[in-house]
Amino acid sequence: MSKDLLRTRLRTPATAAVVAVAIAWSPGLIAQDAPTTGRPPTVDELIALERVESPAISPDGRRVAYAVRTSDWDTDSYETEIFLADRDTGETRQLTNAAKSSRDPAWAPGGASLAFLSDRGGKTQIYVIDARGGEAARLTDLEEGVTRFAWSPDGSTIAFSAMDPLDPSRKARDERYGVFEIVDVDRRMHHLHAIDVSGRVVRRLTSGDLYVGRFSWSPDGSAIAFDHRPDGDASSSGSSDISIVRSSGGAVETLVAQDGPDSDPVWSPDGRRIAFESAMESPQFYYRNRRIAVVSAAGGPVESLTDAFDENPRLLAWSPNGLFFDAAERTWQSLYRLDPMTHAIERAPTAEGLNATSFSFSRDYRQVAYMGSDARSYPEIFVASTETMAATRLTDLGAQLDGWLEHETEVISWTSSDGATIEGVLHRPADFQAGRRYPLLVVIHGGPTGTSRPARPAASGVYPIDLWLARGAVVLQPNYRGSAGYGEAFRSLNVRNLGIGDAWDVVSGIEHLVSRGIADPARVGAMGWSQGGYISAFLTTAESARFKAVSVGAGISDWMTYYVNTDIHPFTRQYLDATPWDDPAIYAKTSPITYITRARTPTLIQHGEQDRRVPLPNAYELYQGLRDQGVPVKLVVFEGFGHGLNKPKALRAAMEQNLDWFGTHLWDSGSEATADPAGARD
Repeated sequence: MSKDLLRTRLRTPATAAVVAVAIAWSPGLIAQDAPTTGRPPTVDELIALERVESPAISPDGRRVAYAVRTSDWDTDSYETEIFLADRDTGETRQLTNAAKSSRDPAWAPGGASLAFLSDRGGKTQIYVIDARGGEAARLTDLEEGVTRFAWSPDGSTIAFSAMDPLDPSRKARDERYGVFEIVDVDRRMHHLHAIDVSGRVVRRLTSGDLYVGRFSWSPDGSAIAFDHRPDGDASSSGSSDISIVRSSGGAVETLVAQDGPDSDPVWSPDGRRIAFESAMESPQFYYRNRRIAVVSAAGGPVESLTDAFDENPRLLAWSPNGLFFDAAERTWQSLYRLDPMTHAIERAPTAEGLNATSFSFSRDYRQVAYMGSDARSYPEIFVASTETMAATRLTDLGAQLDGWLEHETEVISWTSSDGATIEGVLHRPADFQAGRRYPLLVVIHGGPTGTSRPARPAASGVYPIDLWLARGAVVLQPNYRGSAGYGEAFRSLNVRNLGIGDAWDVVSGIEHLVSRGIADPARVGAMGWSQGGYISAFLTTAESARFKAVSVGAGISDWMTYYVNTDIHPFTRQYLDATPWDDPAIYAKTSPITYITRARTPTLIQHGEQDRRVPLPNAYELYQGLRDQGVPVKLVVFEGFGHGLNKPKALRAAMEQNLDWFGTHLWDSGSEATADPAGARD
């Protein structure tokens, strides 16, 4: 949809109306009775859905800025623009309208203007715009652009981080020899800067071998706390520390330098302490609980505040009444408040089944804006009291789904082969009939610390679940061992058991649905991306006899191949508790390629050409192994893409390939024709 059409639609009275609702949404933990009328969406309609992002509440709590993402089929891109919603009047208006994207709005402390990031001029820079409207002014002009930014408490300065440009010697080398990289030598750093908003004078605050991550201002504006690691390699994320630099410049003072990752610093209201997220020196930080910890701003011992909380808290803010964080709880996401003195934790009074994220607080912390959705409701922007969470809905993007067929959703549980309790989201056709067996498709999330949640629409990544439901399938999204929201012990169940225990969880879920008379055991398919792709690869080899078709998206086929090629080597060392040189047996036991001679299932493989997280050799290894076994296999390499597909046309291709693959092998026919609301196909 074009930006002009979006602006027109958002200004219609039905959309601009503010709907006050107490958060007592339909819980996604029971079956949802859905109307059987309506039509299924097309692939293009699923891809083109506008989505809200990045809510930012004004200091006085009366207005909320947010971004809306649209798809542009002509440029094959997703773009965002910033909107403003008034809590009291219901007015919603578009604030930016430029080429490319405007995102991440942040209010000036006085509430008269907003800063945001935009790539309208090429590289991403900071822009400032009057909240009443008008033209935005570009504030920065960095050679490599700006990564993130934050206003100072008095609004006179903006701190920002940016990648260092190539130094003259590197430019000279590239000019003489062409571009190449010396691995682990040609590293570029990422540093902290500050710009005077009125005078536009930039000063550099950090230098040397620092790769700056997230940062925050002290309440008096005299200092900035930030996390950093020695380089930008993803494998170095576990070595991040916390330091402070004076906003006027000067030496960096190291505050926290313990083992394991320490990140996301937040100052106390009195400026005496700093809270942050920490692994508390745990060497297994990929699957162990993170903590919220606190340290004196002058340095000293680190105190963990959330040892009793059995999940990963994400630190948001420190108010006079305590620390706010959010965390997953089974298949929903909630806001919590932590007392830093007693360590007591209370969950905000939101209903089970609500998925609330992206929280932003008013100056007095009495109002909070967030994105909210549940099993029956499309993600919208809300504003609520932090005490009661009685909320006002500010957007109505769910109107895009009017007239679409609505299906039944429930969260179910079953017992895996080793006795572990596993949950999953079960989607049933709108005309579901008890006693009838249906084709079953299993859609497996990534991570492994992802979580599948009830949602509308049900589509997940490149998997058009809604279209399969309309065709008469049931769809299961298992939250297999390792998923977030179920505690540290559950996340640890696939340590040295990857693929094997995960397969137990998927197969036992299938058997559970067969025993209930829901699934047809002769027509079962499985698919997933990343870790879900790895589990799908394991199923297509080690458990091949159970499946009619499998789709492997950016999946791992051989842990040895993965380990030596990936950009996150510690991930494998932690989950397998060894390197391949120390314990080749565990690498073989948990690798799908080990079981390739068992493979019989027709398999579609989809992979990004430039994927560094799960590099392309994994796809070719599985492809050749299946070919050698005479198994029907198709490999699709998406040129120019990394670990995910982030352009509309690639998503269209991947979705339609999956529709065709499972249509052919589960229904003996390809996908049905889909309309193209964006215009003619290319």
